[in-house]
Amino acid sequence: MAIEEPKYTIIESSDEFELRAYESKIVAETFVSGSAYDASRTGFKRIANYIFGNNTSKNGSNQKISMTAPVTIEQQAEKIAMTAPVTIEEQDDQWRVHFVMPANHTMDTLPTPNSESVTLREIPASNYAVISFSGLSGENKVARKTNELLSWLESKNITPTGKPELARYNTPWTPPFMRRNEIMVSY
Repeated sequence: MAIEEPKYTIIESSDEFELRAYESKIVAETFVSGSAYDASRTGFKRIANYIFGNNTSKNGSNQKISMTAPVTIEQQAEKIAMTAPVTIEEQDDQWRVHFVMPANHTMDTLPTPNSESVTLREIPASNYAVISFSGLSGENKVARKTNELLSWLESKNITPTGKPELARYNTPWTPPFMRRNEIMVSY
């Protein structure tokens, strides 16, 4: 059974890189503090709780919402290079985790989350640069792939307008060599 993904058109493709034009979408999101790993797990649980029925629809009942892919995590704080000595300092470990809602829903048809930690937000149509990779999405690999994507954009004279996001498309029990991951950044 195929899991729904956000709709997009490929503008350009080169090896593992793509420029994509995404249609508008609605996301259910939550903000979580901690490490990327812990934030991802906690955020996933919160939003899964919402789509599995911890919500209130317009008629007052609970509504299940179909699972979609990817699950996306984005760091909210900037990492800043310092001098003497040069280090990387994390200012805050706040993360935004979100699921894209199925395309057949609108803000009016989606049920209201029962948890105050989950909110709904509409994202207008936008362009993203993407690098795809398989395997595990550990901190070092994500940093390396993010740098590769940003370098590729720089070589094309494209300036990112957002923060890099990690998008994961598979369940945790999918063998690593079969996993699909992406780093995405709006431009």
